[in-house]
Amino acid sequence: MRRGPLMAGEKVQFTDRRSNKITDQLVSGGVTQTSHGIILHDDVIGQLEGSVVVTVSAKRETQINQDHPERDANKPWKGTRAIGGWQFAVMRPRLADYVLSMPRGAQIMYPKDIAQVIQLGDIRSGMNVLESGAGSGAMSINLLDAVSESGRLTTIEMRSEFARVAEANATVYFGGRPAWWDLKTGDFDSVAAALPEHSFDRIMLDMLDPWNRLEQAYRVIAPGGVLVAYVTTTTQLSRMAEALREAGCWTEPDIQETLERDWKAQGLAIRPDHQMIGHTGFLMVSRAMAPGFQALRKRDRATKDTTTDIDSLSAEERAEQLEDLELRDISDRKLRKVLRDLDAQVEAIGD
Repeated sequence: MRRGPLMAGEKVQFTDRRSNKITDQLVSGGVTQTSHGIILHDDVIGQLEGSVVVTVSAKRETQINQDHPERDANKPWKGTRAIGGWQFAVMRPRLADYVLSMPRGAQIMYPKDIAQVIQLGDIRSGMNVLESGAGSGAMSINLLDAVSESGRLTTIEMRSEFARVAEANATVYFGGRPAWWDLKTGDFDSVAAALPEHSFDRIMLDMLDPWNRLEQAYRVIAPGGVLVAYVTTTTQLSRMAEALREAGCWTEPDIQETLERDWKAQGLAIRPDHQMIGHTGFLMVSRAMAPGFQALRKRDRATKDTTTDIDSLSAEERAEQLEDLELRDISDRKLRKVLRDLDAQVEAIGD
């Protein structure tokens, strides 16, 4: 946790009166370009969080496309971007702000999903956590923060270039490479095979085919440990859920997605924002059973077939299944009532 004056090398967030945000790293002698002039970093370094800085005028030619100036010939507003005098409040970015603004090589998990992973996965200080898929480091940074220096995070990333991106983003955020992070490169099964049995309290899987990694995941997780999987499509969701059930050593998965909507409140004008963050992915949470014990399952109704594709059945089999499930069944009494109500509504149109 950083406190005190802002220092060179730190990431800061500039916010204007319209809530426009710019995140940048302070550099001695450096500047941050805005749509209203430039911010001199030397004016920010040494200030406290919550200070207000004012932009200064920039050279107008810097606002014009140097390679194709003709493209800006009919854009007179371009020149106004060089004019300073615009105020920005300076703060250290929250972790959510940092994650959304950091350089990325792969698509990141949104803060709304990351928060649910930490909460539903019950990931706390001092735990030993295994993560598969570092990506750009969004989830890794949050896991490192959650387990703290008293815990340990082991991350397995398939692509070395993604591992470099994640490592750099974490290093910038923490002000140095976290010593409690073991970042490994390779495929999950090969790397996990060398890890000690039942040595991890929690496992987080963010990959295309997590259902293919359950064998090694169960080998390294402690009994009662929590497994969290993040998938983005319904086909992945179905395959993962069925794989967990078929394995028999994982509890019935809890499945959910989170939707996020901002609100505007100004006086009595209170309304939801016009835009929202809708579907980004599904979270599946399951726990490991002790060796030798099967997970308890709810018994399905004998007449409820949720696995057979209706198109694969013959006409006779389809008719029999529909009759068994009573999907089209309606009593004569109810049908007569529906028709009476509809006849009355049709007659009312003529009136």
